[in-house]
Amino acid sequence: MYDYDLLVVGSANADLVIGVERRPEAGETVLGSDLAVHPGGKGANQAVAAARLGARTALLARVGDDAYGRLLLDSQRAAGVDTVGVLAGGAPTGVALITVDPSGDNSIVVSPGANGRLTPEDVRAAAGLLRRSRVVSAQLEIPLETVVEAVRSLAEGSRFVLNPSPPRPLPAEVLAACDPLIVNEHEAKVVLGEACASDRPEDWARLLLAKGPRSVVITLGAQGALVASAEGVERVPSTKVDAVDTTGAGDAFTAALAWRLGTGSGLAEAAAYAARVGAAAVTREGAQESFPTAEEVEALCCADPGDAPRTPGSGPDDASGTGLGGGSR
Repeated sequence: MYDYDLLVVGSANADLVIGVERRPEAGETVLGSDLAVHPGGKGANQAVAAARLGARTALLARVGDDAYGRLLLDSQRAAGVDTVGVLAGGAPTGVALITVDPSGDNSIVVSPGANGRLTPEDVRAAAGLLRRSRVVSAQLEIPLETVVEAVRSLAEGSRFVLNPSPPRPLPAEVLAACDPLIVNEHEAKVVLGEACASDRPEDWARLLLAKGPRSVVITLGAQGALVASAEGVERVPSTKVDAVDTTGAGDAFTAALAWRLGTGSGLAEAAAYAARVGAAAVTREGAQESFPTAEEVEALCCADPGDAPRTPGSGPDDASGTGLGGGSR
């Protein structure tokens, strides 16, 4: 029935990366490494991450008719992603300006460019892609009204996964479709707004579920992750690694989780696998270049079974990911 295991509706950016000894304070200038240019963007990252794991993947996105756009298309095709849904033109390709410190933590500023021109009309024109996709994943580096249209265009029986990054309040229609809604601590607090009066992630999860999602995943940095549904709330361990660059780890986590849910895995099982994928990703520099194959994830899983667990989270203390958070990756 489905031609694709995962359709990603989202952003595609060129990542302009500079290594720094420390990230600058307000008004401060610091010297950094030579500029490196990588294909990125939350949507494009998720598509590549899923395809590397073996998922039949397509991307619905918009890039500029420029060199950065060609870089992004080449990267998708090299990973095995179907780019029939990638549109070109209307604005320059989106760009993310990224600084990475020696701990592997990053700071990101995004110029949306063509991502801001991915419209509800583009989603309607791609209705065939949505009908043929088992799982649809989205983020918020594209217009919210485009995400709303993706929800309205879902095929009967398909699953919708949302990482609301960068975070903003979400309409009830979108929240009700999420299965799961994937957030880190910062994103959870933005989505909850004034309802977030507790410091306990278990309380956040229950409050988020009360807003309408069918399930919720909260990433908690060094403390692992938490999954919640009508069946209850459960902590999920993670995998300890030495981080080199956390750029893209949250996108790898989301892609792996979405794919595994589509194959029939339970929420906690899929989240545990996604944590290993995110952990593998931070052991290499870059975003898409760092995403592991299924074989590499299996090797990481078996390498040090006694290590204390970690998962993609949202702080400088996190050795296996950036979280799914307030930045772009």
